[in-house]
Amino acid sequence: MRPLPFLAAALLATSAVAQAPMPIPGTANPAKVAAGNYVVEPYHTQIVFAVDHMGFSIFRGFLSQASGTLALDPAKPAATQLSVTIPIASIHTTSAKLDEELNSADWLDAQRFPTATFVSTKVTPGPNGLAIVDGNLTLHGITKPARMQAHFRGAGINPLSKGATIGFDGRMSVERSQFGVTKYVPLVSDHVELTIAAAFEKQS
Repeated sequence: MRPLPFLAAALLATSAVAQAPMPIPGTANPAKVAAGNYVVEPYHTQIVFAVDHMGFSIFRGFLSQASGTLALDPAKPAATQLSVTIPIASIHTTSAKLDEELNSADWLDAQRFPTATFVSTKVTPGPNGLAIVDGNLTLHGITKPARMQAHFRGAGINPLSKGATIGFDGRMSVERSQFGVTKYVPLVSDHVELTIAAAFEKQS
């Protein structure tokens, strides 16, 4: 029995609707950036760290559960203010035993120094959504100047929270010995590369 033309057309239309791609809400369009005060969206913000392990491999892990604030006016990008805090105990690698070691007094000593913070002191806007963010990094109880290269990833309305959201990719490098974390240097490199995925939600 051949299906009725109307039924066939309805099935095709339903299939087309089901396969239609959802629009991506975030776009790298500066015009989408809403001025205001933002807070870190912790579930989609993380820091990946990378060290050279004995010259054999680049070993990576990450930190999460960030908190912090961002004051941003796209008309005055140099006046941007950023403050982010990361709990050290959030550190996670491929080994639970290593996670425990990294939290111990031999390494990051999470019990004595439970957080790492970065507070901006100067923002220098650049071309193509890039900016240099100078600030103070506090790690292992020691504060040192640090520089982050930030790249504007996208802005728009989050369809789930219904709030204005903005995101950046960031890169920073540190010498861990400057912060008193010297275990196994140079077998495990002093130089640490940080790659940051940061999301912020507008509050006011």
